[in-house]
Amino acid sequence: MAEGEVPEPDQSQYSPPSALPPLETSDGPKSPKHQIMHRPGFGSIGRGVSLLVNHSKVSIRNTDEAFYQYAVKIMSKDDALIDRKSVSVKIIDRLFKIYSSELEGKFYVFDGKENLYTFGPLSQERFEFTVTHEEPFARRVGNHDESTKKSKHSTTPKLFKVELNFCLKIPLESVIPTIEGHEAYETQNALRVLNTILRQLAFKKGCLLVRQSYFKDDSSNIFEIGEGVLDVAITLTLTPVPVLEFLMSNQNVKEARYIDWEKAKRMLTDLKIKTSHTNKVYKITGLTERPCHQLRIREENDSSEDLLVETTIIDYFVKQYGIALTYSKYMPCIDVGSPSKPIYLPLELCLMVSLQRYTKSLSPAQQVALVEKTKQKPPERMKALMDAMENSDYENDPLLATCGVSIDKKFMHISGRVLEAPKLKVGKGEDCFPCDGRWSFKNKQFLEPVKINCWAIVNFSSRCDTSYLSRELISCGMRKGMDIERPYALIEENQQMRKATPLARVDAMFEKLQDKLPDKPEFILCVLPERKICDLYGPWKMRSLCDFGLLTQCVSPVKITERYLTNVLLKINTKLGGINSLLTTEKPSCLPHVTDFPTMIVGMDVSHGPPGLVNRPSIAAVVGSLSWPLISRYRVSLRTQSPRTEIIDSLFKPLDNGKDAGSMRDGVSESQFSQVLNIELEQIKQAYLSFGEAEVPKFTVIVAQKRHHTRFFPLGATGNVLPGTVVDTEVVHPSNYDFYMCAHGGMIGTLRPVHYHVLLDEIGFSPNELQNFIHSLCYTYQRSSHATSIVAPIAYAHHAALQAGHFMKSELYNGGRGGSVKGEAIVEGGGGGGSEAVITHQLSVKAGGWIMGGLPFITSLRVGSP
Repeated sequence: MAEGEVPEPDQSQYSPPSALPPLETSDGPKSPKHQIMHRPGFGSIGRGVSLLVNHSKVSIRNTDEAFYQYAVKIMSKDDALIDRKSVSVKIIDRLFKIYSSELEGKFYVFDGKENLYTFGPLSQERFEFTVTHEEPFARRVGNHDESTKKSKHSTTPKLFKVELNFCLKIPLESVIPTIEGHEAYETQNALRVLNTILRQLAFKKGCLLVRQSYFKDDSSNIFEIGEGVLDVAITLTLTPVPVLEFLMSNQNVKEARYIDWEKAKRMLTDLKIKTSHTNKVYKITGLTERPCHQLRIREENDSSEDLLVETTIIDYFVKQYGIALTYSKYMPCIDVGSPSKPIYLPLELCLMVSLQRYTKSLSPAQQVALVEKTKQKPPERMKALMDAMENSDYENDPLLATCGVSIDKKFMHISGRVLEAPKLKVGKGEDCFPCDGRWSFKNKQFLEPVKINCWAIVNFSSRCDTSYLSRELISCGMRKGMDIERPYALIEENQQMRKATPLARVDAMFEKLQDKLPDKPEFILCVLPERKICDLYGPWKMRSLCDFGLLTQCVSPVKITERYLTNVLLKINTKLGGINSLLTTEKPSCLPHVTDFPTMIVGMDVSHGPPGLVNRPSIAAVVGSLSWPLISRYRVSLRTQSPRTEIIDSLFKPLDNGKDAGSMRDGVSESQFSQVLNIELEQIKQAYLSFGEAEVPKFTVIVAQKRHHTRFFPLGATGNVLPGTVVDTEVVHPSNYDFYMCAHGGMIGTLRPVHYHVLLDEIGFSPNELQNFIHSLCYTYQRSSHATSIVAPIAYAHHAALQAGHFMKSELYNGGRGGSVKGEAIVEGGGGGGSEAVITHQLSVKAGGWIMGGLPFITSLRVGSP
């Protein structure tokens, strides 16, 4: 981040008054059909608990005062707009110093773009200033075409024109309605100003600003995850070390001679470095093609004012700085200039800038390391948060003090409730009682176990005894009620293939599989050599699901135990159409409202490609519930869509053949809630009416968010909050219908609650009924024997979308083309991106539609990004 640069405020905040107005039609402004519903009441069931939350109380004394917003316009002397934030901030700072008397010494805050706020009004509504801003001239080392020369210590003064135009008065008292349970546009304006003040304070302290998060350069809170990347709990930054050391770490080489300089160029471009000899910060534009000792430049001749003499880079640094270059003489130089005016810097004089954000995709090994090293236990997380508040220094900020704003440094004490876990029904008519969000199938059978006649094992690992694995799997299956025949074939990979590409290894294995199997197997157990980071996973799943239509289960057992095999069988039984467990309220059905009328639950997810791969298509997944009144069985459909697309053109689109096609999207932030109701929901209703129904069903639309910073801690205890913890007071929206829920238990790390937003409830759930229903849905995920953090339909969609993302990583995908992937059961995969789900009511099920199984797509309960 350049010195003086203020990062752009979070775009999820309300736009300033200069934002575009609402779209208008020929009949005038188009009014929204649906409004986000208000809270109908609060939940009351469950055992009360006292909690701490990492929220702080804010008090405002001077509510009779106001902020004044001014639009800022900065232009050069030739009337070109200045949009570089680092320059704009310096110009505004200089303006308030030079014209302090005209501006009455007002306290101000500038967002770095076009909005400036002062505490109290300026003397007039419009100002025009001229400001001279001087920047040191950097000697351009390496420009052969330079016809003039400039002194090393000279400056280049520039004249700028600055206009300030009054926009809006923002009274501090406008925050009061929020405290009283109401909200208005003026409230958001005041909160935006206060947020800008806090961002400016954090920036002046040298913090890295990412949206609404501030990251400090604190060694006690930094973790190395490999390849020169650090986690600053939790955003990724580059290790602040010498550039050569960084490159060796990034490429995992022990000696500089093994560095791939083309790869290094791609890695370094656009990153920032600091020079050890001048302590200046530069942005890298590239690397030289020739090594340092072969580069020649033109420099000033001390004996003549009009001549430039040619010299080498090595001689230049000896003469100008007394630095004798060593190891970097035979390496490329870093270029921090432009193609026409390059500036060369030897590698050994450059260091990576600290708190420099890393936005590229992580390797599998880095992903595993990131997860392992960021699992802070609740006491550690709470201490880190409290220390951050203690060091915030908000009480010494003059602008906050003038405004009368004080921020408490202690965590808030709030009340919560713990919901009772639902009972489950398993095999032989037994009931199962979850404890701490978990249950066990020890001495129990699956509710509806399947029989497996034809299956096979393929082994890519040299460490696994597949004969022993198959015997133990069959034996464990018998204890769970599954009748599993002996595998038709145990196929080992040829040893000479282990050095081939992942795709070649998979293709060779399928050739052997086709030779050994006379018929299509019901499923294939695939033994992989590594867990989590295996590059065979994507090609294997792509081939098996898309090319051959085979259901597979991948394993990589370190130790074959009863518990491990039970978890594998849970997945296998589910994929083959069995049911592991049901809620006791499902059979016989006694779920409020869901039992009364045919109801469908739909879960959605859109998974995007990793950072840096802007052309990789996004994956949209939709799962729909089957076998009403059951809510534990789903099927999936997958499609590709345009890269990084958050908003789908339409959720209902008639095709040329007269059939209906549905689309779906993810990434639901608070600013998009209205779009969900007034664009997507309306198109979903069109899709329903296309089936010939006279009436539209009732809808309940819920958004779930996991990407937030709220954490709960039990008061007087050291562990996590109990599974089933619900909070719907004090730290929720003052008027909208939302609540937090921790349905799952946590043995490692600190639990993150899910933030549910109810946008529409035509079905008519009471707060108790809805919270109980969502809590119960977290116990219907068939792939595990513990409650999920988020409702099962969304968890399935997460899983399917991420697995399809693995297809994109494989060599099979040629990039850029759309398509769909379908399967008869829940397709394997993992979580990623945002997602959604919906409860639909009074649904008359008809044949047709595009969700597999013949059920029409109605709507969804959404999960989105903050």
